[in-house]
Amino acid sequence: MAWTQGVAILLLLGCQSAALLHPAENLGRRELLQKSLVAGTFGVLPVYAADIGGSIRFGDESLMSTKDHGTTMQAVQTDLLFGVSGRLADRICSFNRIFAESAGYFERTGFEDTVRQSEGPITFYDSVTGKPLFKAPIGRSVDQFIAESKTHGWPSFRDAEVLWDNVRVLRSSGETVSIDGTHLGHNLPDKLGNRYCINLVSIAGHSA
Repeated sequence: MAWTQGVAILLLLGCQSAALLHPAENLGRRELLQKSLVAGTFGVLPVYAADIGGSIRFGDESLMSTKDHGTTMQAVQTDLLFGVSGRLADRICSFNRIFAESAGYFERTGFEDTVRQSEGPITFYDSVTGKPLFKAPIGRSVDQFIAESKTHGWPSFRDAEVLWDNVRVLRSSGETVSIDGTHLGHNLPDKLGNRYCINLVSIAGHSA
């Protein structure tokens, strides 16, 4: 037990040191490690479920091949978060490559209240698989995150807020998808860089 605790503490200190050099890029990783260590009470050395932030990762069309349920293996989860429509979510996530929920749809859900009431960044999960896809806000305030989303009409994420182990962008179209074939939205870059314009119905899942 003592050896495990020592290694865990060294990892935590190293993560904090790295964050001093690259604060925006490493904020999410540091928080994840700290929470994992506390939750595990040093019983088992934590392992990251997914990388947060970093450079865009591209995928190819094979990700969106026909599967058992459209482009995914199964339908969306029941009882999705934020009060979104399960029927709309299933159509957008699994049987769609182009269309989106209507602009401003997320403003008629519990999205903003949930984000504002959270004590820190919120992780958004795939509505089909429950895998983590985005964590926000990171490197900006809640007000900035919500304001940008309202300006464009959909939840809008930046590179630092993407969990790239589970998300890919198709080079040919900018379509942003999960590695399991869930349609999420599109990358619509602006002067600040990549901006992932994402359907709330696609990221309203419960953690798997």
